Amino acid sequence: MEYVGFDLGKVNSQICLITEDGELIEKRLKTERETLAQFFGRRSKKVCILIEASTESEWVARCLEELGCQVVVADPNARAPMYATRSKKVKTDRRDARALCEACRLGAYRAAHRISDEARATKNLLAVREQLVLTRSRYISFAKSLLRGEGLRLNSSDADRLSRKLEAMELPAVLRQTLSAVNRGDQDAGRADCDRR
Repeated sequence: MEYVGFDLGKVNSQICLITEDGELIEKRLKTERETLAQFFGRRSKKVCILIEASTESEWVARCLEELGCQVVVADPNARAPMYATRSKKVKTDRRDARALCEACRLGAYRAAHRISDEARATKNLLAVREQLVLTRSRYISFAKSLLRGEGLRLNSSDADRLSRKLEAMELPAVLRQTLSAVNRGDQDAGRADCDRR
């Protein structure tokens, strides 16, 4: 069995690999599917890779698993066992990769929970919806603040009635034009929100 510590970066990642013969291989790789396939696809022996959980860790783990590697995504909150041999004073990608490699070899880590494809899709959909709702709320608050700046008031109302209330108000032409742009953005956010339900 070969053991790999994989210090994952957005653009480049540092790996530390211990072969069955005890040889230490350290390498910096681009964090992209083709580069990972070129390096890990050539490994003839069974490889166990330890990666800390992060935004990119799931796609990297899946990519490596497709290449036949055994991958463990580790809980970054359980750092003590993984970094027991590393000095806390100096932190580098190379040292982190070495510490992860040693933790992989010793089994000194706590695996993170990895969710299913369906759960990931639902989580992403909910995150998109939350952003759309926040954007829509900001549009409404911004429209109300523009009105207040002109000494006008808009009673509290839900987003669906905002455009009708604005159309019914007597407004200076410049303010109406500005609010029209705000209202279009609000309606776009609302439509996108409905499309995702």
